[in-house]
Amino acid sequence: MKIKLLVEISVTMLRARLKQTLVAAVGVTFGITMFVALLSFMNGLNDLLDGLIINRTAHVRLYQEIEPNKNQPVYLSDKYKDTYNFISSIKANNARQAIYNAAKIMNALKQDKRVLGFSRKISAQVFFNDGAVDITGVMNGIDVGQEISLYKFKDYVVDGNPLDINQISNSIILGKPLAKKLLAGIGDIIQITTSSGERFPLKVVGYYQSGLADFDKTQSFVSISTVQKVLGKANNYVTDIQVKLHELTLAPLVAKEYRSTFQTNAEDIQTANAQFETGSMVRNIISYTVGIVLLVVAGFGIYNILNMMIYEKMDTIAILKATGFAGNDVKIIFLLISLSIGVFGCLLGLIFGNALSHVIDNIPFNTPALPTIKTYPIDYNPLYYFIAVLFSLVTTFMAGWFPARKASKVDPGVIIRGK
Repeated sequence: MKIKLLVEISVTMLRARLKQTLVAAVGVTFGITMFVALLSFMNGLNDLLDGLIINRTAHVRLYQEIEPNKNQPVYLSDKYKDTYNFISSIKANNARQAIYNAAKIMNALKQDKRVLGFSRKISAQVFFNDGAVDITGVMNGIDVGQEISLYKFKDYVVDGNPLDINQISNSIILGKPLAKKLLAGIGDIIQITTSSGERFPLKVVGYYQSGLADFDKTQSFVSISTVQKVLGKANNYVTDIQVKLHELTLAPLVAKEYRSTFQTNAEDIQTANAQFETGSMVRNIISYTVGIVLLVVAGFGIYNILNMMIYEKMDTIAILKATGFAGNDVKIIFLLISLSIGVFGCLLGLIFGNALSHVIDNIPFNTPALPTIKTYPIDYNPLYYFIAVLFSLVTTFMAGWFPARKASKVDPGVIIRGK
């Protein structure tokens, strides 16, 4: 019964200061709206930017590094074992670029439950012949089925069917900026020259566009068998094995393990793309900071309004305490007022924040650099709504606590004598 009475008194005091109450609630609503919309947009943008790299990058890349032999003859000689040997200008030997025991490694990967999938890849430096001019580029031999399944390759083929490089002999998909340089349309035949001087004709069956212009200017994609034929290599020749894990966070540990087990180079995605991870973290910090500042500002608005209400309601507080209400009862009344403003503003803020996110999500965003993106990116993660509710309740509670504590200490005798 007592709680019901305290609630009724709180409602009466809210109605008596309806305009100020609405102003405070609007402050909370605006803070929550912008917090939700800002986080949804910024994290959607983060996912978009990171996806440009992460969607096309293996979690663990196995490859054979070409480097000078560390076991030089002078170190193996007993004659010089007790001397300091200074060797300079060491050159790499004729070590092969292909991964040793690739078939055995791939069988081991199939048995590893941490592995979602993997794909073979062969990268070769070639020259694209444009009349008398040779344009330097890279020809990537890929398992197109695995690339589509694991790395969303199909999303980046803006013209043509990516499966055609498996179905049409001697075919190639060109980076769109590269195709523009070569004036190569779909169905045209282009000439490439390998580093050994061999020239091959290839039929253009599609255009590729990742959104990274510098990357697309040099890249092309063919089937594994085509690049093996162009390079004159056997069908077991593989320069890269790209592994995708169920858990991205396991990549550094798995790379270290594979490096030791398979005796080959292994690079994890965190090491390869540390700058993108740092950029995402910084953008997230900025987003959360701005959102929290908005909520804190709204909290100060509630604090000021409740402070003014206490000064204006000194008579009411004195009467309440003189008629038997304890200091804690008065404190509860003002906390109920504060939390009522916070809950009402929070609910409206969540509704408007979600609505604003949908508005942004439907704004057209067309750019040649990102052909797969049609509207501005939004991330509808429920976590943002939970954080917004938590912070709004904490902020409004703290904004109401200090005025409520002050009101609970009012001496009714002093107020009444002053009147």
